[in-house]
Amino acid sequence: MVTKVRPKIIFVSIAVASAVGLCWSAPFVAAQSTGERAAQAPSVSRPSLDYEFFKTRVEPIFIKKRWPDHSRCYVCHEISRHGGGPLSLEPLPPGASFWTEEQSRHNFEVVSKLVIPGDPLSSLFLLMPLAPEAGGLADTHQGGRQFRSQDDPDWKNMQAWVRGQKAGGSSAP
Repeated sequence: MVTKVRPKIIFVSIAVASAVGLCWSAPFVAAQSTGERAAQAPSVSRPSLDYEFFKTRVEPIFIKKRWPDHSRCYVCHEISRHGGGPLSLEPLPPGASFWTEEQSRHNFEVVSKLVIPGDPLSSLFLLMPLAPEAGGLADTHQGGRQFRSQDDPDWKNMQAWVRGQKAGGSSAP
């Protein structure tokens, strides 16, 4: 009797272990194949972010006094005050009112990580300072509601950049 039970227990144990192993690894295999498909997808579907548009139309918003009861974005997001958070801007050089070329390029790289090119309403850069009633997440933004609506001219400039607008006016990738 023992010899008939032991092979059944071993067989069932192997079957259960195999099933657990397959179930556990399935999400990883699916994620890997999804990643491979994304890597093979043509890059034409997403516009590129234009540095010149960022420098001339988006970056100035960071140092602009937008509302009497709000600080400039730069005041909280300057790297030494923001503690290296996701939107940590370069410190302005002493006595300067704007960043150097090298600093602007670094700011561009930092901010670019917070956007999904071509998809403004999935980009944290645009959602965090936007009022919730306008589709944003400003109630979780310590800087509050910097943009009361998507019609705000500064928000529209940021949106245009995320959509792929070029400094010359084109929105082609």
